[in-house]
Amino acid sequence: VDIDVVFGAAGLWKHSKSEGHEDYGLLVSEKARKYAIVKVVDEPVSLKDGTTVLQFETRLQSGIECGGAYIKFLRPQEAGWKPEEFDNESPYSIMFGPDKCGTTNKVHFIFKHKNPKNREYVEHHLKYPPSVPSDKLTHVYTATLKRDKEVKIMIDGEEKKKANFLAAEDFDPPLIPAKTIPDPDDKKPEDWDDKEKIHDPNAVKPDDWDEDAPMEIEDEEAVKPEGWLDDEPEEIDDPEATKPEDWDDEEDGVWEPPKMYNPKCAIAPGCGEWKRPMKSNPAYKGKWSPPLIDNPNYKGVWKAREIPNPNYFELDKPDFEPIAAIGIEIWTMQEGILFDNILIAKNEKVAKSYRETKWKPKFEVEKERQQAEEEASGLDFLASIKRKVFNALYQIADIPFLSSYKPQILVSSRNML
Repeated sequence: VDIDVVFGAAGLWKHSKSEGHEDYGLLVSEKARKYAIVKVVDEPVSLKDGTTVLQFETRLQSGIECGGAYIKFLRPQEAGWKPEEFDNESPYSIMFGPDKCGTTNKVHFIFKHKNPKNREYVEHHLKYPPSVPSDKLTHVYTATLKRDKEVKIMIDGEEKKKANFLAAEDFDPPLIPAKTIPDPDDKKPEDWDDKEKIHDPNAVKPDDWDEDAPMEIEDEEAVKPEGWLDDEPEEIDDPEATKPEDWDDEEDGVWEPPKMYNPKCAIAPGCGEWKRPMKSNPAYKGKWSPPLIDNPNYKGVWKAREIPNPNYFELDKPDFEPIAAIGIEIWTMQEGILFDNILIAKNEKVAKSYRETKWKPKFEVEKERQQAEEEASGLDFLASIKRKVFNALYQIADIPFLSSYKPQILVSSRNML
């Protein structure tokens, strides 16, 4: 297939094998790069009649921490447009596919629709989309646009989400705008009081209210536990540590052995200077403020009056723009993203056949390989987890208010591990 590469993008695309088998795909070869590539279809594909299936495979071979692996199905561009001009601003009809960064973890389905009143395009996002699979296997993403105004999202042939294009609860913003909108020229009156509660102007601070009393005080009834080792430090030099042969005091500074937890403290109630624990101060009241009472002048929450929405319209079904090109335009911090088998079909059986004959065989190979690698590294992984748990417990034990329990925490953690 002839592909129109956008040379202005920094990332280098490669036609490369997928890890573990002989199947090739379009590879994101470098991390921390922008990528763009586009293919103009021979004839624009209409989305207005019948069923349309959008499907493609992607494999996150290095995982994904921050980046996208979605595809843009472009609408017809302006006259004179060239594929070399494809970028983030190139208008699309539908954007579909996985995206993950920070708190974002979703399989996007976004469509752009022209408002027939003001002729402006609006971007509509699927609400509550499915999450991106967290493994490094090849997954096939399918969006089926039905003639009954519904879209069905599948991952690996399994339905994950169904939505109605005309339902306000399924897309943000809704395709059909509100009939009325707040009047932008309506202003809240200056004397409008929207505070439901106010401080009682007649309230007086009680004479016995002490604002300076601390929240916590020492527990005078506390007694130092028997066996507490006052003269033993919690940490000591590691007696088994030795100075490295290549250590140079002049260049590296005076060598000091690493610290370790004092084993004497593990069998004692505690080590070092004992201090009485703190307890809640029964006399603490904090800063005084007048109590709240109902506001006699409260008029409620002010809202601008509603007026007819000049951009309101009604539709029996979405008026999608046709698909004139298929583009990938992403920014990613990970390399190893592999795209394959991008499909636009008018028959769901065709898409299913591609999943069964193209995707499923290599998915099974990858899955078996992953299971074998997990079994081989299982023991090392368990040992690593134990080390991480102990280190975490050691840090928790250093929290000031848990200091008196540090020996018990560490002894318990050793017994557990």
